[in-house]
Amino acid sequence: MTKHILVIDDEADIRDVIQMSLEGFGGWQVMQGESGSEGLLKAKTKPFDAIILDISMPEMDGFECFEQLQADLQTQMIPVILLTAKALPSDRRRFATMGVAGVIIKPFNSRQVWKQVAEILGWNI
Repeated sequence: MTKHILVIDDEADIRDVIQMSLEGFGGWQVMQGESGSEGLLKAKTKPFDAIILDISMPEMDGFECFEQLQADLQTQMIPVILLTAKALPSDRRRFATMGVAGVIIKPFNSRQVWKQVAEILGWNI
């Protein structure tokens, strides 16, 4: 069964690279959201198997978007993988307390990001 993943990031190039990797190597279907608010709306359109969420975005950052996903019964069970350039130990401690499925640190390897997603979520590849 094909996995459906929502990628929320304000940078089009990042969304496109992740989509190419997930679809090309993983064989999964990807939908994109270019902001936290757009991502929240799209998260409610279909039952996604995972969301990849950028932390640093204008308007609504990834923290606020994640909180709203968790507050909504329709989206709170969707595993969320954070995408961030913040790799300080204090950042990692904060991420660990949030209840996210995992974290992918930028820059990432575009040919390997689909494997990272599968490993974080325990999907067979």
